[in-house]
Amino acid sequence: MHPNTAAGPRTAPTRPGPDRPADVLVTGIGVTAPNGLGTNAWWQAVLHGRSGIKTLTRFDATRYPVRLAGEIGDFVDADHVPSRLLPETDRATRLMLCAAREALSDCGADPAGLPGRTAGVITASSAGGTEFGQRGLAALWGTGARSVSVYQSSGFFHGAGPGQIAIRHQLRGTGSTIISEQAGGIDALARARRRIRDGAQLMVTGGIDSTLCPWGWAAHLADGRMSPTPDPLRAYRPFDAAADGHLVGEGGALLVLEDAEAAAARGTAGYGTVAGCAATFDGPHTPRLQEAAQLALTDARLTPGDIDVVFADGAGERAGDLAESAALCALFGPYGVPVTVPKTMTGRLAAGGSSLDLAAALLALRDEVIPPTTGTGPPAPDCPLDLVLDRPRPRPGLRTALVLARGRGGFNAAAVLKAPGA
Repeated sequence: MHPNTAAGPRTAPTRPGPDRPADVLVTGIGVTAPNGLGTNAWWQAVLHGRSGIKTLTRFDATRYPVRLAGEIGDFVDADHVPSRLLPETDRATRLMLCAAREALSDCGADPAGLPGRTAGVITASSAGGTEFGQRGLAALWGTGARSVSVYQSSGFFHGAGPGQIAIRHQLRGTGSTIISEQAGGIDALARARRRIRDGAQLMVTGGIDSTLCPWGWAAHLADGRMSPTPDPLRAYRPFDAAADGHLVGEGGALLVLEDAEAAAARGTAGYGTVAGCAATFDGPHTPRLQEAAQLALTDARLTPGDIDVVFADGAGERAGDLAESAALCALFGPYGVPVTVPKTMTGRLAAGGSSLDLAAALLALRDEVIPPTTGTGPPAPDCPLDLVLDRPRPRPGLRTALVLARGRGGFNAAAVLKAPGA
């Protein structure tokens, strides 16, 4: 059932007060993903285990050692972005504009009708400007510095996407961009939640990224973490004993946040509340993902026993998988909670990755089902996790989800989501 037409909360929510900040509700979702353009198409693909991993077509990758990626193949720029904006936007911005339009339409609110500066946009970016940078180099090599100056004057660096969203949808409030790689989507969510609690009425948040161009691909290869396995169904295998790296994808999700009471007043049940958020930064040889998860639980006023499912980061390489498995076992015990990594069907999406996991968690709570992890076998013996494999797992009474993310450079982020009324 669509959240904006669903029945009201199952139980009466606790009223906010001096010791309890206002509940922040997700009322809209917009998705652009390799295995589905639009929230419904993507979610059905996820539940049916349909992967968007395939051989790259956006550029000739035959000479590269890795040729697989999560590429959005059915996105036509001109269908989603006015032709006058095409020269001034890159792939990530165009995907972001598409997701923002869907999310705002889904929430049912009219940002233009909100007073003053009470609606804003806070998104995440990891590689904003990669495609523009490549265009600039191509122009320098081809037609000279004058063409480079055209691209540089277009404002292609981090933040172009939020600005375009704000202009198009008349969001006059706070606008900013978070840069913490894969953790960015959750970090942006946390900041947007603070803005709602500070008095904003509506915030668009999340992340969309795309680096599927030769320049971006060279950077990924130099990082050394991509899987060289040529089989698209076996290349990205988190927690598998044979895991040999991840794959990269493009896309992500944008969410609309509102004060829960204000949304309820206009008859919106929403997808779920953002109950807790936290971020940590790894120290030298000291991973702190477990601490981020515990802090998010504390923020949500929950214990590990209250969590029904974990959407794991799923590095897909042995050291990262072992570290995350150790963190989860320390919190929940071996095989203590169902774990899923649906990003095996899209690849890791940089700033869009944790945002898409947030969307998946919200839809899982709505439909009371845990989406599968595809393309991987049972977890290695040293990763004793209850990994949901191959097909969705129905879970009546699914009420709470923990979403984890780790970004290059030591970023960790965690978010706790609760079903409406939980």
